[in-house]
Amino acid sequence: MVEAKRDIRQLSLEEIQEFFVSIGDKAFRAKQVYEWLWKKSAKDFDQMTNISLSTRDLLKEKFSINHIKVDEMQRSSDGTIKNAVRLHDGMTVESVLIPTGTRITACISSQVGCSLDCHFCATARLKRMRNLNPDEIYDQVVAIKEEGELYFGRPLTNIVYMGMGEPLLNYQNVMESIRKITSPEGLGMSPKRITLSTVGIPKMIMRMADEDMKFNLAVSLHSAIDETRSKVMPINEKSDLNELAESLIYWYQKTNRKITFEYVIWKDINDDERHAHALAKYCGRVASKVNLIEYNPIDDGMFQQAAPEKTEMYEKILGEKGIIVNVRRSRGKDIDAACGQLANKL
Repeated sequence: MVEAKRDIRQLSLEEIQEFFVSIGDKAFRAKQVYEWLWKKSAKDFDQMTNISLSTRDLLKEKFSINHIKVDEMQRSSDGTIKNAVRLHDGMTVESVLIPTGTRITACISSQVGCSLDCHFCATARLKRMRNLNPDEIYDQVVAIKEEGELYFGRPLTNIVYMGMGEPLLNYQNVMESIRKITSPEGLGMSPKRITLSTVGIPKMIMRMADEDMKFNLAVSLHSAIDETRSKVMPINEKSDLNELAESLIYWYQKTNRKITFEYVIWKDINDDERHAHALAKYCGRVASKVNLIEYNPIDDGMFQQAAPEKTEMYEKILGEKGIIVNVRRSRGKDIDAACGQLANKL
């Protein structure tokens, strides 16, 4: 029976050191391999040119590098790039490069599909098939980093966990991917340039706060009225707005980092002054700012973009309360790469 190869990126540096010591090699060899795997993002062992050919052959015999493959790349008229990312087991997720005048942002996925049932999101129509491993999340970032340098001549500046899946339902792997991305042994990015977006799972938000995570937190809110939010986001029935607020207050007390509320205004759902005032009141409880996001249709008549004057009404009501508001225009809509549109259509 042929022994199954282990994915070497599932091993810690210490475990790789133990391997080299067990075969009579020097422990420092592990650091060389580890640097190739993470800092240099080697896709195969033959790229490790400062390691002897015989050692590389042994590594190939014992281990695999389950690197992702960008199966197909689509480019939007606005410069946005969407990647169909093939995983080692043949499953696919999507990631997006979002260029602006000063930034290259990587929007990355954390799960194949999603187990939540947010009615306005295309990804929610897919069942959750599995969580992504830390290296699979990391590889998406590296792919977009390379594309930014190739097509725009600029470095990657920001990362948002806003792709397919709910990051907090893949907690351990997502946190490990962030550690690798921010580590000097990895990409060395500042955690201040990373934003994790969640529907809001209170116990996991409090766990992040206790573990002193330094990145930014965004919450898909979409209504500050329980009845409305539960209709569009069933997760609210398990953890209501009050419980969510308590966890966010805890996050701010522990981290001193404001929360960003992501908020879509839909016609005849939350586009009235009652909902706007409820949001202003909710923001008064939680140290926060608001991103009003353009809705991206997913071929469902239930949800329609509200009229522009409704956005202006929200801006006025929130502004009067001193709440910072940004209006976000979606990018990549022509290739189904905008918020809520990722659904493996390729």
